[in-house]
Amino acid sequence: MPMKIDVGDLVYTKKPHPCGNNEFLITRTGMDFRMKCTKCGKEVWITRVKLEKRIKKIEKNEK
Repeated sequence: MPMKIDVGDLVYTKKPHPCGNNEFLITRTGMDFRMKCTKCGKEVWITRVKLEKRIKKIEKNEK
């Protein structure tokens, strides 16, 4: 069963981005995810399988 990840959630990864940050904002969901680094603003496309393996923590967006 896939993890419940929604647009606007903050995801903390095990491996940091090259800028040194490991916090990303989810901007698109589906089979592929688009996430934006909260430090440098770079957007990254990643498959669901790879993302679910790399997640350390998820902070849900409170609407």
